[in-house]
Amino acid sequence: MIRVRSTLVHSWRGFRTFPRAAIEVKNEPILGFEKGSAERKDLLKALSELKGKTEEIPCVVGDEHVWTKDVRYQLSPFDHSHKVAKFCYADKELLNKAILASVAARREWDLKPVQDRAQILFKAADIISGPKRAEILAKTMIGQAKTVVQAEIDAAPELIDFFRFNAKHAMELEKQQPLDADGSTNTMLYRGLEGFVAAVSPFNFTAIGGNLAGTPTLMGNVVLWKPSDTAMSASYAVYNVLRDCGLPPNIIQFVPSDGPVFGDTITSSEHLAGINFTGSVPTFKRLWKQVAQNLDIYKNFPRVAGECGGKNFHFVHTSADVQSVVTGTIRSAFEYGGQKCSACSRMYVPDSLWPQIRDGLLDIHKDIKVGNPVEDFSTFFSAVIDDKSFARIKKWLDHARSSPDLTVLAGGNCDDTKGYFVEPTIIQVKDPRDPIMNEEIFGPVLSVYVYPDKDYKEVLNLVDTTSPFALTGAVFAQDKSVVAEAAKALRNAAGNYYVNDKSTGSIVAQQPFGGARASGTNDKPGGSHYVLRWTSPQVVKETFVPLRGWKYPYMS
Repeated sequence: MIRVRSTLVHSWRGFRTFPRAAIEVKNEPILGFEKGSAERKDLLKALSELKGKTEEIPCVVGDEHVWTKDVRYQLSPFDHSHKVAKFCYADKELLNKAILASVAARREWDLKPVQDRAQILFKAADIISGPKRAEILAKTMIGQAKTVVQAEIDAAPELIDFFRFNAKHAMELEKQQPLDADGSTNTMLYRGLEGFVAAVSPFNFTAIGGNLAGTPTLMGNVVLWKPSDTAMSASYAVYNVLRDCGLPPNIIQFVPSDGPVFGDTITSSEHLAGINFTGSVPTFKRLWKQVAQNLDIYKNFPRVAGECGGKNFHFVHTSADVQSVVTGTIRSAFEYGGQKCSACSRMYVPDSLWPQIRDGLLDIHKDIKVGNPVEDFSTFFSAVIDDKSFARIKKWLDHARSSPDLTVLAGGNCDDTKGYFVEPTIIQVKDPRDPIMNEEIFGPVLSVYVYPDKDYKEVLNLVDTTSPFALTGAVFAQDKSVVAEAAKALRNAAGNYYVNDKSTGSIVAQQPFGGARASGTNDKPGGSHYVLRWTSPQVVKETFVPLRGWKYPYMS
């Protein structure tokens, strides 16, 4: 439940109700889905209803459901014979139609009180928390190959938290007002951006799509949402919840598209006001360059926000707790098949602890089950998302087997006969500058460099300089002086930095997420200031004392 206590605050438009600091929002609890639980029963029913079915998903512009000739299919990663969804790509003509319809609806939407817009997100969060939870989880599991717990963390609590906390932050933002002076008042108005925002969402988190499209709309913007082809079913479910909860037509246009066509179309429109992106570095760079090349046609400088992944590290010191290192690394590296932007993919271990850590990793590795997450809830992770991802990871496995500097300690095999399955793979590295230690793989592959105990200071520098990314990282050490030393050495190496904890698992409002360098613009979704990114503030000064003279006192 959301409780809001309000008070009257004077503004230049007269007395209006603005929320004070008493908007009470808590993180949504993560359900356990134990045998016999109500949530497990509901989920099993939802999974059964979706088994073998193909959902039809049109482009949605306004209230019009549109089918183009360019029809595509979302396949289930763990059973690519199952067509999860049939959808179509919006062409350039339809995208331009969506842009014009959005821009025409923008003014009325922007003038709505933020409280009214926030209520849509509060209501959507309640619906996802309750009656729609099982459906969205089931679609995330089948379409994106998530286990029960990974789907639950993502498509329920994280998405719910994004909606609730961002709505809270948006309402509280309005009470941040400038100082008044004798004879005049000053008011800050938080307007939406003039134009439209393009939201480009990835496959790996249903919650990210809801946030990329939902937060700009909350702040008075109109959005063209391009969902990932491989997260189509769950994304469409989230979109429909927003519409059912009162989001008017033309505020979010649901337009699956070919990436280059979408990018070319939005960046060539004079109405582009912003891009909210999560995806690959090359795609983000392409969009940024297109924006730069087209600056002269825009009415405003577009806001460009992006999160692009990482090459995340676990640094282990000799004072580390070995069990924490082992279990934390297994979870971080292999949950959801390493397909988290924050997943640990490179690890630095002192040679004195390596035998214990290696044996611990290998012991757990033997018990990791990879398979169908719908039919077997004991599965730890399932298939990678699609054939392109499978082929990319396979090249790294081939590199590991052929390189004299790399030793495959466990795993290393893959099979795409039925689904895109890759074994959890642990590789020991002789050369800490090998490409496998600095390039993003986005799969269940962990590379480990073992260093002499005495060289830990040099290794901290190695951690900082090896990869172009700077998203997440973790330091495991019980020695407080080493913890402090590492914090200084790795100050710019990660936007989300963990001490004696794994590099994954950020929670909205607790660890706002994002990184710099090649990892993106570090706008920190999940934080209170993120909503400000999608506003164009206006300051209004109203004076009550007429100005009678033009001369200043010094002139006499």
